[in-house]
Amino acid sequence: QVLRKSLQRGFTLSTGSFLLYEAHKLISGFAEVHASFKVEEVIEQADYLYGSGETEKLYRLLVQHKNSDDAELLWRLARASRDLAQLSSTSAEEKRQLAYEALEYAKKALEKNEANFAAHKWYAICLSDVGDFEGIKTKIGNAFVIKEHFQRAIELNPKDATTIHLIGIWCYSFAEMPWYQRKIAATLFATPPTSTFQEALRYFHMAEEVDPNFYSKNLLFLGKTYLKLNNKKMALLWLSKAKEYPAHTEEDKQV
Repeated sequence: QVLRKSLQRGFTLSTGSFLLYEAHKLISGFAEVHASFKVEEVIEQADYLYGSGETEKLYRLLVQHKNSDDAELLWRLARASRDLAQLSSTSAEEKRQLAYEALEYAKKALEKNEANFAAHKWYAICLSDVGDFEGIKTKIGNAFVIKEHFQRAIELNPKDATTIHLIGIWCYSFAEMPWYQRKIAATLFATPPTSTFQEALRYFHMAEEVDPNFYSKNLLFLGKTYLKLNNKKMALLWLSKAKEYPAHTEEDKQV
């Protein structure tokens, strides 16, 4: 039936050129399906390696696809690049290079799919990392953009506790900013970013409500924020939870 319909559509073509045309269509269709399947396969492998803590293997897998147009692949590559930069075995120069690479991958993911919450999240994280290499003026200047992308990520996925935690960290950092940095910020910007410990606390609690006990660092910062607010009873409660948290990662041990 397919051939009959095809012959009806292509009666003006010569037999040879018609068959080549139909074969090309079939092969092209198969290639598109195969490419789609391959992306899903790579993502599945990547998520397995990420869950297993195989940072270097994960980076090697994903960097092969750095020219991909798939936002899901690209934000994972940004995360893998950043994770590789965080390893103690990575040299200072490599850390810098990987930080800028990660930002480029996250930016490309965002360009490919503005509605991808993880692309916004990792763009904000990577932009913050790059600020560490470019000085206080750039870091403060980027702060508004960073918060906007975190907020956009939460709009797209209100159930991602990690992003909510990261806005809490943003608020805590600016609430804790030393007086001399505030003075520099006020000189450089008409309205520098500001926040309060109460605002930070609200986000840390929101993260716990979305996903209780999801992250040792959120427990730690709940305790630290209550200390800043001089509520030692609540600080002790959350710091005790952080202390008792099962240490699965290096970060958990540091907490």
